[in-house]
Amino acid sequence: MMIQKEFAMKAIIFDMDGVMIDSEYAYTAAIKAEVESLGHAISEEYIYGFVGTTHEYTWEHIVKDYALPEEPAVYIEQMLEKREQIVLRDGLKTYPYIREFIVEASEKGYLLAVASSSPKSEIIRTVEHLDADVYFNCLVSGEEVEHSKPAPDVFLRAAEMLGVAPEDCIVIEDSRNGSLAAQAAGMYCIGYRDSQYPEQDLSATAQIVSDFRDIKLEPAE
Repeated sequence: MMIQKEFAMKAIIFDMDGVMIDSEYAYTAAIKAEVESLGHAISEEYIYGFVGTTHEYTWEHIVKDYALPEEPAVYIEQMLEKREQIVLRDGLKTYPYIREFIVEASEKGYLLAVASSSPKSEIIRTVEHLDADVYFNCLVSGEEVEHSKPAPDVFLRAAEMLGVAPEDCIVIEDSRNGSLAAQAAGMYCIGYRDSQYPEQDLSATAQIVSDFRDIKLEPAE
């Protein structure tokens, strides 16, 4: 049984994919389709190992592991086209109670940020889809920092933009790479787990939830 903890800090930083929206299925399907179109078999388990990282990091490894002839940028463009078709077909799938949690956190005085490895355009689309853009103080993409998760750069950048110390931030993450990044940043990390996917190693988190209603917020300090 999960032990609930009441929080009183200053800021909450959200990962996007796998926390705000269920996008992993679309990225996994798009990566799988792209690699298989090149004549290679690729497992979903292999792809899940890149959850929380940037497209560049993912495809640098795929190109190396599968000895693909083109630069990663070529495959990223083709993969994103496939992913976009999936999103247009299915729509963005937001997680239950995520918007309610965002609104509650804002009303209780928390500064809010999104810090995601995804492109900035995807982050903007997500917060607008949630009709939650007015609640966020900043949006930070992995494109804007030097090192991808599991390096802490994107979280530290968000804290800097919010004007708060890392130790005053709560991070909500769904991936091993993301939780390691939050830990390296010196932030309190809550793991969000979607049971429909293989379990990520969230041992770097302080606690794990599968429902945003299980996170009990005190007013911000």
